[in-house]
Parts: sequence; C-alpha cells; structure tokens
Amino acid sequence: MTQTVRIAMWSGPRNISTAMMRSFENRTDCAVVDEPFYAAYLAETGLDHPMRDEVLASQAQDWRAVADGLVTEEPAPVFYQKQMTHHMLPDFGLEWTGACRNAFLIRDPAAVLASYIQKRAEVTLEDIGVVRQHELFEREADRLGHGPPVVEGADVLADPRGTLSALCAALAIPFREEMLSWPAGPRASDGVWAPAWYEAVERSTGFSAPERKTAAALTDDLKRIADQARPHYEALARWKLATAS
Repeated sequence: MTQTVRIAMWSGPRNISTAMMRSFENRTDCAVVDEPFYAAYLAETGLDHPMRDEVLASQAQDWRAVADGLVTEEPAPVFYQKQMTHHMLPDFGLEWTGACRNAFLIRDPAAVLASYIQKRAEVTLEDIGVVRQHELFEREADRLGHGPPVVEGADVLADPRGTLSALCAALAIPFREEMLSWPAGPRASDGVWAPAWYEAVERSTGFSAPERKTAAALTDDLKRIADQARPHYEALARWKLATAS
C-alpha cells in the first residue's frame, strides 16, 4: 500500500492560501483540510475573530488531537493541509510536522495588511504570521539540512503552471493539469468560517492575475507592522523556487 504524502502548506492570512487549497483539492488523488488548528488557536488565545463560536464548535480544541489526526488519517494518496502560521502558538508541539512535506507560501506584508483590514479592523504583527512563518521555516531547514520549498502567491498568480510545477517537483509529487482550474462555489471541505472570509475564492474558477497593491494605502501604524515583518518575509523570499517558464 502506498503511504500517504502529507503536505503542510504554511501561510499567513490574506494570501492565496484558499485558492491553493482549491488547486490541490481539484486533483483526483488529493484530499484537503482547512486550517485545522483554528479552533485550538482561538480557544488558547481567547481572541475575537469573525464567527468565533462557530469555529470553536466545528473543530477539536486540543492541539494534540488535531496533530494526531494530521499524521494518522489517510483520506487520499495526497493529503494537503492548509496551515496558518499564526495558529501555531509557542506551546503547540511541532514534532508531528516531521511526518509532512512542509512548504511555505509567502506574500509581501504590506499587501497582506491592506487585505486583512478589509475583514478585521484590529491587527497586530502576530496576526499576520510572518515572524512565526520564518521561525517554522528555519526549524524545518535545520531538520532537513536544506531550505524547504517556498513559493510567492504573486508568482503563482502570474505563472500558475510554472510555479505549481516547480512546487510539485520540490514536494516529489507529479504536477497535474487539473490544478490550474476548479469549479466555482463553496466546498464541503471549507472551514465553517468560509462565509466571513471566502467570498472571492468562491467566485473563482482558477488563479487570477495578481493585484497591484502598495503600502501607500496603509496607515502609519500598519506601515510600522509591515516594516517589522519585512525582514522575515525577505529572508523567506530568498528561497523562492525557480520556475522553468
């Protein structure tokens, strides 16, 4: 029996993480899970997020139970896990990640913040997960002895076939043409929070051209957060996969 390939894709919020989940779910050999640590994160932090009560009721709130499912369940030959870096709080164990092929999806912090404030008025450096993403990357690089795969959301949008082909090669799985498009609409696999966050992706049928947003739209407070996050983003960006196209 072929062992399940477990892919943990680590992203901050307001990237193309849900579109990437759609892309992988459209593979006939792949099952996905949407932000499995969200309820555990909210339970631990007490933060007020959109649809908080629904999220808490929809998932296990013990990170240990979540992690166990991620490394024991075999829903398909490829098991794609959409993971949010800020959900992995310091006291959440990470040993389970050794059973996964870990990859990192990045976006310029200024663009993340410009999008984030459209959905949630209050935001901190921790909310956008860039520092934690850098920490998780360094931990995985130390474990592997080399940098794990990194892709930029804007690169996926600009060249879906080339970037996804490079990502699949780095993850040692075949690229499949069906990753480039998908039917519009919601999915049973979407988190219960989808109505608050997924309006655009539910209308999508593929990767659209990248938007051009700049830091000029940010307040001074948001610019300071972007400046704090930038060195961590740039450290990961140096590891971006090269594409053939």
